[in-house]
Amino acid sequence: MPSHPIRWLFTIVALLVAVYVLGMSLRIMREASFDQARPADAIVVFGAAEYVGHPSPVYRARLDHAYTLFRQGLAPVIITTGGSGKDPTFSEGQVGRDYLAKRGVPDVNLIAETQAGDTEQSARRLAVIFEANAWRSAILVSDAYHLYRAKRMMEREGITVYISPRPGSIPKRLWSRWLAALREIISYTLYRLHVT
Repeated sequence: MPSHPIRWLFTIVALLVAVYVLGMSLRIMREASFDQARPADAIVVFGAAEYVGHPSPVYRARLDHAYTLFRQGLAPVIITTGGSGKDPTFSEGQVGRDYLAKRGVPDVNLIAETQAGDTEQSARRLAVIFEANAWRSAILVSDAYHLYRAKRMMEREGITVYISPRPGSIPKRLWSRWLAALREIISYTLYRLHVT
């Protein structure tokens, strides 16, 4: 029957997709469980939502973690990233910078990247900042499952990256972990298809 080859082809493709998704999920989950924080040229905080000039709870947790790493002396500079999104008055990068300044980080130790609209744009704009300052390494702070994709985007720009997930960012429920991993797989796969 002609349908048999088509059915077999569909089955093989479905199996390959399942193996890819499972393998990527395990990689993302495994990497999310490590904190590689060590001395570097800068701490990079990827932006998250802000509300009328105030960081969301998720963003504040990322910023607080970066502040802790800064106080430990692991890097002399914190870079906050993120554009305006839906709020034309405030950018995530500037809101993050202002928050850290209020916590006592001196202006000379803060840089705000305020134009990027997504992780890929942030990585490219960060590469410009790093090249201008002759920096080579970064401690990357974000949510645990986001770090796999963000790390590889920054490494593609020639930056050595050490990941440090914000505490409490791994979902507690197993199905939530798989869902979060699936979202990252889709985003990372689309990125790879775009740059290949």
